[in-house]
Amino acid sequence: MNTKEYNIAVKTYSGRLFRFAVKTMKNQDDANDIVQDCYMKLWENKDKIDFEKAKSWLFTTAYNGSLNKIKKGNRSQSLEGSKYNEPSVESDDFELREIINKSLNSLPAIQKSIILLRDLEGYNYKEISEILNLNESQVKVYLFRGRQMVKNQLKEAKLFA
Repeated sequence: MNTKEYNIAVKTYSGRLFRFAVKTMKNQDDANDIVQDCYMKLWENKDKIDFEKAKSWLFTTAYNGSLNKIKKGNRSQSLEGSKYNEPSVESDDFELREIINKSLNSLPAIQKSIILLRDLEGYNYKEISEILNLNESQVKVYLFRGRQMVKNQLKEAKLFA
C-alpha cells in the first residue's frame, strides 16, 4: 500500500470505523483511541497490507483493540456522558433505542460485533468472516442467535410481538 492508498483508506473508512468503535466501546474517547491506533498500525504495516484488504484489516484491528481495552477494564465513561451526539429522535424512539442498546450490550462480544457489522454497517457475511476471523457459517449462527436474544428481550419489554 502506498501513501495515496493509505490516505484513501483513511478518508473512506474513518467514519464507519469510528461508529463501530463507539458502539463497541460505548465511549467516544476510547473509540477515538481505537481508530487512531488502527490507522497508526496500518501505516506501520502498509508495506505488508494490500489496499484491497485494508477495510477488513482495519475492522479486525478495531475489533481486537476493543476487546483488549475491555479486558483491561479501561471503560471509564459511558456513551451518555460523552460528546457523541446521535440524531435527535422522538421520546418513544429514544426509549426503544435505549432498550435495543441495552439488549445489544447484554450480548456476548462476538454476537454484538456481528450484529453491528451486519445491521449497522451493512457488511456481508464474507466480509464479517474476514474481519472477525470466523467462517461464514459461524457468522450466520452468531447473527441468528444474537438477533433471537434481542428479539426475546424486546418481547419481554412488550415492544415486539
